[in-house]
Amino acid sequence: MSVQLPPPGRMEGRTVVVTGGSSGIGRAAARELALLGADVVVIGRNEERTNAVAAETGGRAYLADFNRLDEVRGLAARLLEDLPRIDVLANNAGGVGARRDTPDGFDETFQRNHLGPFLLTNLLLDRLRETAADTGDVRIVQTSSAGNLGGRIRLDDLDTRRGPWLGGFRAYGTAKLENIVFTRELARRLAGTGISAYAFHPGFVATGFGGHGPVISLVKRVAITPEAGAQPLVRLAAAPSVPAPSGNYFDRLKAPGRTVPQADDAALAKALWDASALRAGL
Repeated sequence: MSVQLPPPGRMEGRTVVVTGGSSGIGRAAARELALLGADVVVIGRNEERTNAVAAETGGRAYLADFNRLDEVRGLAARLLEDLPRIDVLANNAGGVGARRDTPDGFDETFQRNHLGPFLLTNLLLDRLRETAADTGDVRIVQTSSAGNLGGRIRLDDLDTRRGPWLGGFRAYGTAKLENIVFTRELARRLAGTGISAYAFHPGFVATGFGGHGPVISLVKRVAITPEAGAQPLVRLAAAPSVPAPSGNYFDRLKAPGRTVPQADDAALAKALWDASALRAGL
């Protein structure tokens, strides 16, 4: 049975960390969450844009490039030092990277969309648990995509090096499937802690995502606004309650969203966690 996310509630006293918060749906979500009263922590790569969003929302700005795992580790250390509580972690950074390796030796799309957020989440888990012990309600929200329907996880090829490149969309679809599988394993591991985990598809949003080629430009004419695309993130962060069990994937505002069969493979979820932990140096 399908369920729909309710409107957001007030967020006074709650701290929300938004990665990819300097543009697109991250920026739109940060703005709305601030209007709802949240203390917003804006994380981005571009210093000028990140500082601008933080100033606009009355929040704090942190710079980190998820293509560099050492920067993710440094970010986590700064957040743990500065934030006594984290009520919502929104893993929103992502996108289609270039066909090249990061300085850590992984495919850029894989690291930006999955491995970096996986590492950050794990490094912040103790603070999330502490907050949940106090409030009973902490949420981890992953920005995934309907692109997961074109993804396929291979444990011996997590960053999709084999096969045709296809403009990066095979790697992107696989990374977004990895987001969903990671979310479901998070839900299993965190059951009973007061921390819930959700993933969502924002819709096709008119942002800088996907580049500016003729096909992308044509499709963007019917795309939704960043503000509309941010609604699932805002509601998953701020709804008084989420009408679906932890681990669910929302297609826009409705769950369950469409996924490939691998999304429901519990053994694969455990194996992906172990393989990701090894690559992230955990």
